[in-house]
Amino acid sequence: MTTLTIKIPEDLKRNVETVARFSGKSVSAIVRESLLRAVRKAGPRKPTLYERTKDLCGAGSSGINDLATNPQHMKGFGSWQQ
Repeated sequence: MTTLTIKIPEDLKRNVETVARFSGKSVSAIVRESLLRAVRKAGPRKPTLYERTKDLCGAGSSGINDLATNPQHMKGFGSWQQ
């Protein structure tokens, strides 16, 4: 591991020391875990399925203009489950 020196306010230092004492961990471990969480949260994330395929949404056409509103198109839907 490498060493990193930072300047923090005195009250933050006391809070970190308190958390370390109550958790039974070292101050360094608390700071490492906090930095890791912050970096993961701020870092790049995987795009959602929608984000990856949003250019495809609505790109296709069934050719049936009333597919979503005409009950006739639902005839027999789900019958394979019986």
